[in-house]
Amino acid sequence: MINRILNKTKGDRWIWLIVILLSIWSLLAVYSATGTLAYKRGVGTETILMKHLMFIVGGLALMYFSHLLDYRYYAGISKLLMVITIPLLLYTLIFGANVNDASRWVTIPIINQTFQTSDMAKLALITFLARTLTRKQENIKDVKKAFIPIMGSVCVVFILIALANLSTALMLFGVSILLLIIGRISIKQISIVCLAGLVLLAGVVLFGPRRETYKSRIQTFLHPEKQDPDKSFQSNQSKIAIATGGIFGKGPGNSTQRNFLPHPYSDFVFALIIEEYGLIGGLVLIVLYLMFLWRCILIVTQSPKAFGALLAAGLSFTLTIQAFANMAVAVGLGPVTGVPLPLVSMGGTSILFTSIAFGIILSVSRDIDEKKKGNTGDDKSNEQKIIVGEIPAV
Repeated sequence: MINRILNKTKGDRWIWLIVILLSIWSLLAVYSATGTLAYKRGVGTETILMKHLMFIVGGLALMYFSHLLDYRYYAGISKLLMVITIPLLLYTLIFGANVNDASRWVTIPIINQTFQTSDMAKLALITFLARTLTRKQENIKDVKKAFIPIMGSVCVVFILIALANLSTALMLFGVSILLLIIGRISIKQISIVCLAGLVLLAGVVLFGPRRETYKSRIQTFLHPEKQDPDKSFQSNQSKIAIATGGIFGKGPGNSTQRNFLPHPYSDFVFALIIEEYGLIGGLVLIVLYLMFLWRCILIVTQSPKAFGALLAAGLSFTLTIQAFANMAVAVGLGPVTGVPLPLVSMGGTSILFTSIAFGIILSVSRDIDEKKKGNTGDDKSNEQKIIVGEIPAV
């Protein structure tokens, strides 16, 4: 049965294994962390677990179908996604559900399920940038034909996300700059994009609706001893969870800080994992994400087409940076943010969009494997690698 399922999956088997391991770990962590949440909602922990399981299964299904679709089709889909995403981000800012002075969520009619529009925006911008950088290679130095559309898309999405979710916007902006570097955009033009990003960032921090929240979090991170203990409560509880976990942890389901730590099933799930599985468990989780990044780098270097390489690079960088940002917050290396741990934190539609990103990466990997199998004799066209300055067309 297992062999039959594996035979139907294509692409990098290591990435499939990593996804399965992260999904299993997510179920264990969420089941352990949601006792207090279940009590507040007046439901059983199993109810929350089953809902989370449904999203995990749904995510795996989306990943499977995404990896079967030829990744070149995502070039056309990216245009549609951008057309939908920008108005949706605007709608979210104006009419979205407001939590902690941040409008990040919109409700899907009929099913009454909320989702964070920035999750779709990340997927839309990365695929659109990969497509645009590939299509504009012949005119990549042309300001009107290449630079303005690229800069416009990056800056518009950045400001629309940053007004409600600055941490996600900064990570997405950083990945966009990496793609511009890989895509042979000149240093001068990249500098202009960075300068525009800094201006927009300053505007959001100084005049945005969440400016007081950003100021408070930065001050709490830099000078926790001078702040109200309530402001550093989340990070303090996270540090306690990590400190009491020791090397081997307390064992699955034996966390005590889950009853005090805010959002131990999402924003601070890494702290809960270390408390229950110890330093060893935390290191294993880090190795899984590093292994995923390594396998994606191999995919990027082996891809015969620019679009596939840029697509795999952008999505893998986004997922990996998000993972390590979540871990950094949990261990006190960064100010508190609302960034979830990919495929591990409890979430609804965020799991689905993350799974689609994994599926697209696997689609690129599948294409590489199929070309290797079809490569014969001295034909080395399928082994052409992406190097800066020699990026082939889609």
